[in-house]
Amino acid sequence: MGGKSKATNSNKTGEDKGKGKGKAGASKGDGDEGGGGKLKPATSINVRHILCEKHSKKEEALGKLQEGAKFDDVAREFSEDKARQGGSLGWKIRGSLDAAFEKAAYDLEPSTTGNPKYVEVKTGFGYHIIMVEGRK
Repeated sequence: MGGKSKATNSNKTGEDKGKGKGKAGASKGDGDEGGGGKLKPATSINVRHILCEKHSKKEEALGKLQEGAKFDDVAREFSEDKARQGGSLGWKIRGSLDAAFEKAAYDLEPSTTGNPKYVEVKTGFGYHIIMVEGRK
């Protein structure tokens, strides 16, 4: 009596077995035991920033970066701190920076001043645009 319906169920066994195309193999090509994070843990970073007291000035600096200006040039023009060497703070170890600044900086992957990957953060000092040049 009900033989036909059983036949349709047995057809539904293997959806996509995903040989060669799945998520499992390709994305973790670096081999480091990243435990979910994409960056290796670092104890120090080579960091640059642009510090602006006013939100409007920070927005102006961001506009320059989005237009393709080099990070160090924008830092020389807009940053209001004493890091006048293109915003360079040099190598900083964990625990030596403002907590919010440090978290944002350590989560950032390294890039170059000509093609920066940056993040914005607000601290007691003002508005920062941060980029990282190196990690170790």
